Amino acid sequence: MRADKMPGSALPVEGSADFSCAAVVVAGGASRRLNHVPKASLSDGTSTLLDCALEAVATASPRVVVGPESLPLPSGVLRTREDPPFSGPAAAIHAGLECIAADCERSQTPAPDWCLILGVDTPRIAPAVQQLLAAAREAERAAGFSPADPEASAGFWGVSEGIYQPLVGIYRFEAIRSVFSTGTTDASVRSFLRRLNPAAVQMSAADTADVDTWEQAQALGYTTSLWSSY
Repeated sequence: MRADKMPGSALPVEGSADFSCAAVVVAGGASRRLNHVPKASLSDGTSTLLDCALEAVATASPRVVVGPESLPLPSGVLRTREDPPFSGPAAAIHAGLECIAADCERSQTPAPDWCLILGVDTPRIAPAVQQLLAAAREAERAAGFSPADPEASAGFWGVSEGIYQPLVGIYRFEAIRSVFSTGTTDASVRSFLRRLNPAAVQMSAADTADVDTWEQAQALGYTTSLWSSY
């Protein structure tokens, strides 16, 4: 089932009419521990990992998937690719952010205030995404929150059982775009995100469980690949 046809597991954020948030889904990795089977293609018989990621960020606009041309995407979802391909998630985030900026320029719409960053391999991530959206909304309301303050946090990232989740986060769009503007090829995502001083959002290990190996795919029920390569 395609992401734009799935029943809504990601609920709209209450009072979010004036809250603008885009999303970058990183979906073009080499999947070496899966024998190069594309993670995005893995299905539980109903939805692929790509479907799950797009549904989790369904309230974001625009949504950008960073991955190859062969990825099947719903109407309205943007696509781009890191340059060069397979040069890592930091390069993919850079490509996704620049795609959002270019799309806003083309459509003559303001850039979003916030941007979700999500990997494609966390099928149960929707509740965690809602936590991130709630944290960002609260930051908007909080007295004294100033993105211009160098000591202030420019976003939030997930932490599960003491482990930071660099591909589960939400950040001020202009701040993260600036940080990821150069030097991202084959670089560490965390090294860039730390410059944003992100605040931690505690998350359930069940929500953030990811698929890096066939054992993890089996445990989560995503074992059927719907396409064999990129």
